Amino acid sequence: MNLWRSLRPRNEIWGWWWFDWASQPYNTLLITFIFGPYVVGIVGDGSRAQAIWGYGIGFAGILLALLAPLLGAIADKSGRRMGFIWFFSILYVIGAWGVWFSAPDSFNIWQVMLFFCIGLVGMEFATIFTNAMLPDLAPREELGKVSGSGWAWGYVGGLISLILMLTLLAEGDTGKTLIGIDPLFGLDAAAREGTRSVGPLTAIWYIVFMIPFFLWVREPKKPGAVSIGAAISGAWPELKATLASLPKNRSLFAFLGSSMLYRDALNGVYTFGGIYAAGVLGWSVVSVGIFGILAATTGAVFAWLGGKADSRWGPKPVILFNVIVLAVVALAIVFVSRTSVFGVAVGPESNLPDISFYILGAIIGAGGGSLQSASRTMMVRQGDEEKMTEGFGLYALSGKATAFLAPLSIGIVTDITGSQQYGILPVAALFCIGLILLLFVNPEGSKRVLA
Repeated sequence: MNLWRSLRPRNEIWGWWWFDWASQPYNTLLITFIFGPYVVGIVGDGSRAQAIWGYGIGFAGILLALLAPLLGAIADKSGRRMGFIWFFSILYVIGAWGVWFSAPDSFNIWQVMLFFCIGLVGMEFATIFTNAMLPDLAPREELGKVSGSGWAWGYVGGLISLILMLTLLAEGDTGKTLIGIDPLFGLDAAAREGTRSVGPLTAIWYIVFMIPFFLWVREPKKPGAVSIGAAISGAWPELKATLASLPKNRSLFAFLGSSMLYRDALNGVYTFGGIYAAGVLGWSVVSVGIFGILAATTGAVFAWLGGKADSRWGPKPVILFNVIVLAVVALAIVFVSRTSVFGVAVGPESNLPDISFYILGAIIGAGGGSLQSASRTMMVRQGDEEKMTEGFGLYALSGKATAFLAPLSIGIVTDITGSQQYGILPVAALFCIGLILLLFVNPEGSKRVLA
């Protein structure tokens, strides 16, 4: 079957893909590879920074968990996803821009986390409403290709933004960028303005590259749509009925539980990967950024390949394979430090710890890209097509109801042990539990729609 003949107009699919491109820098630049390591350097204590970062993201996840299904139900009843996307896009931009106000001489970790979490909430909610548009774009057998290509496109966007950041803006230990020049636009390296510009860059990037999305993507008119007021009053009773019926839908219930845990674990790896490298291996922002380029490159390639595998064999085998791989990698990270690699002692001049962590980062990028893409199409298979936004709200709930588990458990274990290495252990456990629950998921989804 020719992909494009069976889908919505090609520019609409490209518009939907541009959201992934526009929003990815929040994950790539702010959460993982630039701003997170910068915070470690400013705080000066890797364990303390990792704990605070975990608490902040964990509490933002609680807010997302509480509101996502309800807002999804409101959007389904009113047929107005696009308005929600506009609103949360504004929060994305405000939060991203706000991390500029994190100068070393006036650094306030709680103010920084407030802005960061505002943007994070904006990104996560905007993602819910755009993901819910996926089943409108293609027939079921082609969803894997559309989702995988979109995820790959997002990784490419994150990769390019990271390269721009490292080569033109972020100052290293010498005050120069990766290519040996001063940060552009006269940014003061001593005040870390080059690195802090990651906030405005992420905000401007989103504004510019969301233009194709808003120009080309059209929300289909929903029969029986009601006003926002009526949707708000009717959403909660309907959502309660949906939640009450979930245990009867064994496949969907198991998938939500499984994805709740393995996505939480994956986000833990993404969130703390750069912080771990900075604190345990002593990497600079530039070194972490190179690590990010490698992970984003493998993420793009394997998200695309995973999408093709998804369309051929279905999403469940893709998810199973990647969860197993990521569980092994999460455990392996614990055994990489500046003084030893997998139990073998190394000297301070050895590059083996760095090489090992680069390889693990490449595998994380590859596994994470295809895992998230396949999970998106699996949710479409499991959900009720008449309540798809509510379904993705539940998907977000499952991802955020325990979103505090990985960051908070990392923070707690790090605090108790005083070790960043041991603090990563809860991530491996979450992957394993998620893998067990995945065995109860019907790859074709439940034939019975939710009440």
